[in-house]
Amino acid sequence: MSSRRLRISTALLALAAVSSLLTAGASAAPRPSGGAWPVQRDADALRDAGVTGVTVRLETPRGTVTAGSGVRDLVTRRPVPEDGYLRLGSTTKTFVATVVLQLVGEGRVSLDQTVEELLPGVVAGAGNDGRTITVRDLLGHTSGLSDYVADVFPEQTARTYFAHRWRAYAPEDLVALAVRHEPAFPAGHGWAYSNTNYVLAGMIIEKVTGRTWDREVHDRILRPLGLTHTDTPGTRPFLPRPYASDYQQFTADGPMLDTTIPYRPFDSGADGSMTGTARDLNRFFKALVDGRLLKPAEQAAMRTMVPVPEGSGHPAGTQDGLGLFFTPLSCGGGYLGHGGSGFGYVLRAATTTDGRRTITVSAHSRPADPRTAARQEDALRTLVDNALCHPA
Repeated sequence: MSSRRLRISTALLALAAVSSLLTAGASAAPRPSGGAWPVQRDADALRDAGVTGVTVRLETPRGTVTAGSGVRDLVTRRPVPEDGYLRLGSTTKTFVATVVLQLVGEGRVSLDQTVEELLPGVVAGAGNDGRTITVRDLLGHTSGLSDYVADVFPEQTARTYFAHRWRAYAPEDLVALAVRHEPAFPAGHGWAYSNTNYVLAGMIIEKVTGRTWDREVHDRILRPLGLTHTDTPGTRPFLPRPYASDYQQFTADGPMLDTTIPYRPFDSGADGSMTGTARDLNRFFKALVDGRLLKPAEQAAMRTMVPVPEGSGHPAGTQDGLGLFFTPLSCGGGYLGHGGSGFGYVLRAATTTDGRRTITVSAHSRPADPRTAARQEDALRTLVDNALCHPA
């Protein structure tokens, strides 16, 4: 999965207890626009795999297709909102990588500069050496740095979530937690997804510009593209209305718990804190692929890929660039995009390499049983693949 919290994702991914409730709510789901019943069929399949609520927005040269399935929440059982607000999770990383690459294009930072040059003394200890890690390594997950997520969520339980969800860490504190652990491999000689990389990228943006990463995202991306429904809320925990509630099952035989309030220890920084709508997210990815945000050299750097190892939770053949993944399509070629996830939600944003077809899918619950999680992931991948391969 090209989303944050990869180590937690595997363990926190099932939903049998509420399947009858979901089926009951399915009849109230909004009809798809544009008559795109294949998209609706696949959204329903994801709901039938146990997801409480599903929304899809597909943009094509023929127009926009939307579909919804399941319910907005398990109390009222109202239909999911068509263009509600979403947690973007690790899709935030693509925005942050775009800002860093804009700074590269302006000559204010180099992809080959080391972390030590930019943030002296921040990455050191336990075999970690900021003198060997470059900006490119951070953006492409080739740094070898440990992911701090396991340190701020050591016990994967509901009790931990509710006890610590209001706590926020400074970026420097998260990096300090990560560098207590030995690196997974020497920088530049492997690939492993680590949220720590993008915490550091946010710190570098602030060091180079004198302004926070979120302010740079607003001024360089959100404002020029008119993404008025996308935000960098930081530690503000509440989504604007309308939205679908998120539900997490922490144990395979346990209840689905409302986790719409984010877990702030890893939901408030440059690695995964943004919120927005599918409409805005599709517009961002299309602009990025169309070359409206980066100069040609930086566009090429972003799309220079390395293979993602098997067993990392990604489809076979997935490659990682700088804040952007490439995933093969069954019809040939592939798509560019990034996923995001947290407690109770999974989001996937993708666009064909020519930018002609762009999709955002959001699933608003996550199970604890790995087999159920695998079925849901397969259904989500099938939805994206069909939408990008076949006319809608």
